[in-house]
Amino acid sequence: MTAPSTYGLSSEARNLHWLLTNLVEEVPGIQSVAVVSSDGLLLLSSDPGHTEQSRQARPARGPRGSSADLATIVSGIGSLTVGAAKLMDCGGVKHTMIAMEEGSLFVMSISDGSLLGVHGSADCDMSVVAYHMALFVGRAGHVLTPELRTELRKSLEAQSAGSTR
Repeated sequence: MTAPSTYGLSSEARNLHWLLTNLVEEVPGIQSVAVVSSDGLLLLSSDPGHTEQSRQARPARGPRGSSADLATIVSGIGSLTVGAAKLMDCGGVKHTMIAMEEGSLFVMSISDGSLLGVHGSADCDMSVVAYHMALFVGRAGHVLTPELRTELRKSLEAQSAGSTR
């Protein structure tokens, strides 16, 4: 993973980038990670090339090879499971795991409706991935304030604008 530039970001934003980088680099089988706001916007990504241009430039395995696409999937699954939990009167959704033939998808609530989504390879150890996601959520949840979400979103927009020039 090539770490996105964290120049000019607050210490909280740099810390979240560092936590995400550690998650991807230390847990075998993780292919991409996306942190999504409650309204479905990508806030943080393991994929520095989250733009349409970079998606077309490289064929990759997974949700079109982009964390932006992973964010869309995570947001949809998050919405679906929240609706199911409400219909079943079962309280809040903590996490969702989907095992597929060629990979896996994990979605975990962070705070205020924000979600952590992980695309894992077919041979990843699901319990190890879930454990490390829980650590990330525990460390990130209390700092993911509305101000920090706004800063992360603006940072991604600036990176997108810079890569399309």
